[in-house]
Amino acid sequence: MQALVVAADPPHVVLAEVDDPPAPLPFEAVVEVRAFSLNRGEVKALAGATPGAVHGWDLAGIVAQAAADGSGPPHGARVVGLKHPPGAWARRVAVPTAQLAELPDTVTFEQAATLPVAGLTALRAFEVAGLLLGKRVAITGASGGVGHVAIQLAKRSGAHVTAVARRTEGLAELGADAVVTHLAPEGERFAAILDGVGGSVLGAAIQRVAPRGTIISYASTISEPVEYPTRALFGQASGAKVYGLLIFPELQHTQSTSADLTRLAHLVADGRLKVDASLVTSWRDAPRAVKALLAGEIRGKAVLTVD
Repeated sequence: MQALVVAADPPHVVLAEVDDPPAPLPFEAVVEVRAFSLNRGEVKALAGATPGAVHGWDLAGIVAQAAADGSGPPHGARVVGLKHPPGAWARRVAVPTAQLAELPDTVTFEQAATLPVAGLTALRAFEVAGLLLGKRVAITGASGGVGHVAIQLAKRSGAHVTAVARRTEGLAELGADAVVTHLAPEGERFAAILDGVGGSVLGAAIQRVAPRGTIISYASTISEPVEYPTRALFGQASGAKVYGLLIFPELQHTQSTSADLTRLAHLVADGRLKVDASLVTSWRDAPRAVKALLAGEIRGKAVLTVD
């Protein structure tokens, strides 16, 4: 079958013929993949991955073979899923049914493919932060996939949302009350800050968290060290915490991947969650998509269709 595999030379991805997947385990369904999205973390990891390996986390498609143990969606069901360890960038993929959810008829494969990593990260982050009603929330890296979902979830939870991003187009339309290009070290304090940038941005966020507030750090797009005056945290934000969130260990603890994917898919179906993929193209165009994502040219998500 065909799959996108790791290549030795940049941008480290190529469409190739690979062996069919091994026989699925009893709790796995075989999915015929129709679309998947790219995540910055998995794309950055390509350079250090084993050449020839199939990579990728997010997928959407049709169940070609239901799980032998009777769990999960039936044959022919339209599904969204998460593949971890990675391996989603292939025509056919075996996925544990605990990481699959059926799609409402009105949700396209391209829309669904944007949801797993980005949607689950935003959802889990605000579960960590707690009740948002009437509170001030800041979201850095707001123009990315996680940021787009987080703005909408926070707004629908009754928060006042400040979106922080270099590219600000469309963020107010998603529900942000304030849109800024950078987070200054001084200013109003936030009960929750979701940070996907790191470096000086995370340093500024630590200086802007409210007492007993929470900063959720889930990614790093810049590699510079995080610096901040220590008194800005313990002296001015007593009880505040910085929470490191890596989505895959989080999901192992919650055991709710399928249910959470179902929640997200139905929000999309009901028009209560908008997904934005500024690039939707064939997986044959994967090298260009990878380059665009790494260059910061993608708003929201990049989706590749399996044609």
